[in-house]
Amino acid sequence: MPELEQLRPDHAPAVLAFETENRGYFAATLFDRGDEFFAQYEDRYRALLAEQEAGDCACYLLVAADGSVLGRFNLIDIAGRSAKLGYRVAEHATGRGLATASVEELCRLARTRHGLTALLAAAATGNAASRRVLAKTGFAPVGPAAPEDLGGKPGTWYRRELGGAAGPGGE
Repeated sequence: MPELEQLRPDHAPAVLAFETENRGYFAATLFDRGDEFFAQYEDRYRALLAEQEAGDCACYLLVAADGSVLGRFNLIDIAGRSAKLGYRVAEHATGRGLATASVEELCRLARTRHGLTALLAAAATGNAASRRVLAKTGFAPVGPAAPEDLGGKPGTWYRRELGGAAGPGGE
C-alpha cells in the first residue's frame, strides 16, 4: 500500500524520475514546469527542503512499496493557520482513488501536525479529476482562480475548513 511520506533529501532521485516520466502528462493536464526546472533541479530541491525546514511549506510524497513516487502533495505558502494545497499524481496511478485518499490524509496532517485550520486549492476548469477530488474531500468553491495561478489556465479556488487545529506536533 502506498504511503504518504514527508519530503526528505534522499527522495530527490525518485522525485526527479516522477517529474521526468510524467512531464508530458502534467503539461497537458496541469502545467509544464519548464526546462529551467529540470536544468536547476538539484538547487531547486535543496531550496524546497530549506523552505520546508523554515516552516514555509510541508511537502509530502505518495511512495509505492518499490520506492517510486506516485504523487506529490504539498502545503505551500503556510501563513498563520492556513496554506495552499497543491498536488499531482503520476498518470499510471490515476483512477484508483489515490489522490482522494492522499488529499484526505494531508488535510488530517495539516490540522494535527502543522496546526492549520483552513486550506485553499485551485483547480483548472478543464481538470475535472482535480475538481472531483476536491469536492470529495470537503473543499467548496470560493471564487475564480486567475490563469497565472494555474499555469495559464482559468479555474476556481476551493477552500476547506479543518476545524480546530491540534497544533504542531499535536497528533
